[in-house]
Amino acid sequence: MTQCRLCGSAALASVVDLGATPPCESFLAADQLDRPEPAYPLHLRVCTDCWLAQIPPLITPEETFSEYAYFSSFSTSWVEHARMFVADAVQRLGLGPEEKAAFVVEVASNDGYLLKHMVDRGIRCLGIEPSVNVGAAARDAGVPTLTEFLDPATGSAVRAEHGPADLVVANNVYAHIPDVVGFTQGLRALVADDGWVSIEVQHLLTLIEKNQYDTIYHEHFQYYTVASAARALASGGLALVDVELLPTHGGSIRLWARPTEVAGEPSIGVSPARAEPRAWGRVADVLAREKAAGLQELSGYTEFSARVAKVRRDLLKFLIEAAERGETVVGYGAPGKGNTLLNHCGIRPDLLAYTVDRNPYKHGRFTPGTRIPILPPEQIAADRPDYVLVLPWNLRAELVEQLSFVHDWGGRLVFPIPELSIVEVKR
Repeated sequence: MTQCRLCGSAALASVVDLGATPPCESFLAADQLDRPEPAYPLHLRVCTDCWLAQIPPLITPEETFSEYAYFSSFSTSWVEHARMFVADAVQRLGLGPEEKAAFVVEVASNDGYLLKHMVDRGIRCLGIEPSVNVGAAARDAGVPTLTEFLDPATGSAVRAEHGPADLVVANNVYAHIPDVVGFTQGLRALVADDGWVSIEVQHLLTLIEKNQYDTIYHEHFQYYTVASAARALASGGLALVDVELLPTHGGSIRLWARPTEVAGEPSIGVSPARAEPRAWGRVADVLAREKAAGLQELSGYTEFSARVAKVRRDLLKFLIEAAERGETVVGYGAPGKGNTLLNHCGIRPDLLAYTVDRNPYKHGRFTPGTRIPILPPEQIAADRPDYVLVLPWNLRAELVEQLSFVHDWGGRLVFPIPELSIVEVKR
């Protein structure tokens, strides 16, 4: 990678080099285990001109998302998060089938986990989802879904057929597209001239502060601060007017943006439901936090690589010592972030016998690179292991409750990030 994909600068500085790994969602079938498996460098750099953190675009979205292994509805907490967002957005923006014949579009709508709440409220909506298999699941659930990638042409075509959207939602996709400018232009093409765009994406501030390096993988081409996100939005004709800090994915930001012509200053916005001024002071607050953390200068990034190395050493030490004591360790979950962790640490089935996942699509497959078997969740209760290594650590509260049954035989949970933590659960 020789230049920044947002501003074109050649001033790119290394943040952390995780070696070479396979794409994190390329789960292997049994008949693929004796075949070659491609691996790609995973090296995070930051542009010292616009401060967008990014990895090289070595794989295409088409390779990853045409058929996708992730279904949002398998996370109970994520479905609830979506329900609460819909309730808040409907109230905040005055959306509804009667008050305003609203139209809502979600980009990367997955299996309809969010838009089904719009459907239930009688609000006209459309999902734009590139993955054929999960888009089909959404349609089966009654959520209108278009199988396409978003670019300016797709945005314009949807607008021409369905009309402009009062609200465009783009949750956990803004990091997944290498052409950030073209994607943002697509969002602008979709949204009404007086409409709103809501984007959720992981916050680089918490990624750095809490050692969340396993969220660096080939699907995520860039990693945003509020400052760099505002620059990205501006590249497509959108302006940031509000930001919310969320606990999801270990720490995310929800960006509220509007077309530049109607946005006004970030400190003052207008609630379209009541047409009265409303304070959005949080943008300035979060920008100040990012600046205080040094994320607009290289000093904020220099310690990260050493802290990543310590996470790796601590986890390997635990697994090796458990093996030497004859104790069994299995995994819970097969998320993309887990595959970054497993590959970076060099963990194989001799240290982690298997992992389990609620998604039936992954059962009988193997993790990319490390080739650890993926089994149904019931296997844990059948085998009664000494430890369960929780790979989706961002769902800690949900999974501590779900896995409380390991207490029955004295089993314990292990969380590797932000630092190694062994938890004795209780019923």
